[in-house]
Order: sequence, then structure tokens, then C-alpha cells
Amino acid sequence: MVAHSFRGEVFGPAQRLHGATFVVDAKFKRAELDADNIVVDIGLATERLRAVLGELNYRNLDDVPEFAGVNTSTEFLAKHIADELAEAVHAGSLGEGARGLSGIEVSLHESHVAWASYERPL
Repeated sequence: MVAHSFRGEVFGPAQRLHGATFVVDAKFKRAELDADNIVVDIGLATERLRAVLGELNYRNLDDVPEFAGVNTSTEFLAKHIADELAEAVHAGSLGEGARGLSGIEVSLHESHVAWASYERPL
């Protein structure tokens, strides 16, 4: 759950401060299973995703210094979360097996008809 506003006529009434509630999905991709026959340690991935979301939850994103001057669109937030997860992979925070991942995709769902995804390679 976040609050934010947008700049630009394309956003219409969403230029005013408003709230958004998202369901977040993270997809981890690889061509072959690791030595333990898994794609990623789901426990470590869940912990890291929870930590990334915890930094955003119940915040007015307009007040987050890191996002100053940025339209924090659903797409932007999906990219931000994917990038944070990618950093965790590179740092080894998701376990050594995660180094074999080829990509991450993050989807944010506001409803069954309003959602966006961002996919990035590793």
C-alpha cells in the first residue's frame, strides 16, 4: 500500500495525491535447475522481496528521497523491485544457486484488469 502523485497531463486526476494497493509477484528464471533441483531458494527470495516491499509499504512515495522528481508509476515500481532483487542475486543474498538465474520479472497488480510487469536479465 502506497500513496503518490504524478506529474504530467497523461496522468489526469492521478496527478493529485492518491493511494494504490498492489499484489506483487516475482518470477525468477533460469534455463536449468540448480544442483538442488530448484530455480532459487524461495525462502531467501521471499525474505528479500518482503524487505524491499517493507521499504515502500505505507509510505508516501513523493517523500522518498530516492524517488525525488520521479513518477512512481506501476511500471517504475516493478523495475525498482526487480533491480533490488537483482542486486540481492549479485550480492549472494539469495544463495549461491541464484547466481545461475538468467532473469527476473516483477508484476504489480492493482486489480484483475490493471497491472504491469518489468522483466530484466541478470
